[in-house]
Formats: sequence, C-alpha cells, structure tokens
Amino acid sequence: MHNSSSTVILAISLLLLSGCNESESNSEELTTSDQEKIAALIKKTEDNMISVKGGTFQMGDFGPIDEGTNGLPYSVHKDNKPLHTVTLDSYSISATQVSYDDFDTYTLATGKQTINNSGIEKKYRAPNVPAGVTWYQANDYCSWLSANTDSTYKLPTEAQWEFAARSRGQFYIFATNDGSFERGVNIPTREEIKNSTPANSSLSPSKIKAIPPNPLGIYQMGLNGFEWTNDWYSEGYYKNSPQLNPQGPNSGSEKVERGGGFGEGPTAMFTFNRRSSKAKGEFVAGDGSTKSLPLAEHTFRCISITK
Repeated sequence: MHNSSSTVILAISLLLLSGCNESESNSEELTTSDQEKIAALIKKTEDNMISVKGGTFQMGDFGPIDEGTNGLPYSVHKDNKPLHTVTLDSYSISATQVSYDDFDTYTLATGKQTINNSGIEKKYRAPNVPAGVTWYQANDYCSWLSANTDSTYKLPTEAQWEFAARSRGQFYIFATNDGSFERGVNIPTREEIKNSTPANSSLSPSKIKAIPPNPLGIYQMGLNGFEWTNDWYSEGYYKNSPQLNPQGPNSGSEKVERGGGFGEGPTAMFTFNRRSSKAKGEFVAGDGSTKSLPLAEHTFRCISITK
C-alpha cells in the first residue's frame, strides 16, 4: 500500500468490520499498535513480491536435454516425467516463505489461534524461519491477503513454482544463485541451521534469507522445507498436462509439494522434483498407513495477480 500510515490503518479497520470470511476478529479488539503491525505486514508482503514475466519452458526432469548428461535424466522418479512444454502468463511470487512472525500477525488480524506453540512443533518455531502449516492454513493466509489488498493472492500452481525456482525455466538443478549446491557458500552450514531454532538441530528450518537468492531475487525455493502448491497430485499428470497455464488435476487425495525436507540430501531438493502430501500434512507410507511429519516441514509462499 502506498498511502499514509493512518489511511492504511483505516482501510484495515474497515476490512475487518466488513465481516469477510478471512477476517474473523472484531476490529474493536485490535489496538492501534495491532493495526499498525497488520498494515506493516501487508505493505511488506506487497513490497516483497517478485515479478515473473510469463513465458514458455520445458517442465520436468530436463536432464535429457541439458548439457553434460549424455541424455540421461537427473532423477529416477517417474512423476517428474515426461519433459513437456508449458506456457505461463505473468504473475508475481513472494521472494520469501511466510515466516512465523508473518503468520502470527495474520492470526492476530483474524482472531485465529497462534500455531505450533506446544510439543515438538514448538522446538522448530522462531520468528524468522518458515511457518509450518497445513495446506488449509496456507490457502487461508493467501486468501486473507486477497481480501485485504488490490491483488489476488493464492498458492502457486506447481508449474508457476517450478518456473520461478528455475529463474524462468533455466536449467537450474537447485534454486540457488547459480544452480549449484555448496554448503557455506549458497547453502547454510549445518551449524547455521542448528542456530536458527530452539531445536538446536541440523534437521530444522534455517533462517529466511540465510543464502543468496536465485537470479530472479527469490530465496530458498525448495531448500528450506517442503512448499505447498495449489495443485492436486497425480503421478501421471505430466502425460496429459495442458500446455497453457496448467492447474493440475480437478481433484485428488493429496496436494503437490515442492522442495526437500529438513536433513534430506541434495537430490531431494532438485527444482523439478514433485512431492505429495495430504492437505493436513500427512502422507501415506509404503505399508499403506497414514503418517505425519512435524508441520515444520510444510511451508509456503503466495503468488499474486492484479485484480
């Protein structure tokens, strides 16, 4: 927002009074300081959006057409194949994942309970690391931004996510400044990760902006926990994916996530790898049972499109 602070606060108050679904609190319960904090989050979010010019790219495991691979794929997984042509319209994407500090301000604005304040989840909680959430919580956050701004915010499609991670579809295996993976250079050291949360563990999130961004100016895509996308997951979706602005299957039982989990090796963080999880953060194990990882593993960022 580009108006004065008082105008922004008034706008927030009017939106909260409007009774929209994503604003559940009564504005009378919010102090001026609260309203200023909410307005600051919205302004920071808008300022933090990176414009991604639309274009056409080859989506999926691009090993067979990359130099030096002898026509071999980078990954053994079947669901990131076949390589296929995708064309996307322009959009903007957040330079960073949503932090706990951001999410706490959102819960203040909406009257929702703060998250992950007990048990194992609390150990992974710190103001400047990605908030660990369910798909529903991530989707609600983006919807709340839509209700309080002049843009439409939502979770990225997996095509939008990969296009941005690969700096508009370049052959970047990792979403780093140059596509490489070097601890202490463009990947946090294990000691830096340990110092990021009370867990004091290298199997934890690292601080946001702990490493250089990719060439578009986007930080840690797929390198700091799984990231939710809007798409339903289907293993064979790429065989029938439309070329223009693919949205994923119409339905499913799991949502697509991108990126690697904490403590996983580099190959788990390839920009084209696909993961899947039930919307509450659960997954189906090899024996058919439903299991869950700490929610800290499941993070997100929003995209925006001008209304």
